[in-house]
Amino acid sequence: MSDNQEIFDGKTFQDLTKDIYDNVKNKKLQLDLLVQEIHGFIQTIDDAILIAPVIKEIMDVSVKNDEHLVKLASVLQRIITKSMGGIDEDSIALTEQEKEELIQTLQETVDEVQRKSDKMDEIKNINKNIIGN
Repeated sequence: MSDNQEIFDGKTFQDLTKDIYDNVKNKKLQLDLLVQEIHGFIQTIDDAILIAPVIKEIMDVSVKNDEHLVKLASVLQRIITKSMGGIDEDSIALTEQEKEELIQTLQETVDEVQRKSDKMDEIKNINKNIIGN
């Protein structure tokens, strides 16, 4: 397998690494523009308190997505290097630490999704109570 061999749906390893770079660059620009635009709407400390968690969540999701892409690129790089005869069979496998990190990331993602689901349920209940009264 070479850097130019297709890994999925017309994507090569070079395409994947370019996508990772472009995503990081574009997200930085988008976040900068978003913060500049939102800044004009913040008039009070209450406004800032409401908006700050939304911006933080957007940034956190962006960082997590980039981390997943980088991990994928790392695994693919090992496969490419192995196929070129650069490493032995055992070194392509994930280390115990990498396995633990992936499991931890998965668990954190599941926990985060559950928290957001619970929060949405709370908001729905509050809205029902407000509308019902």
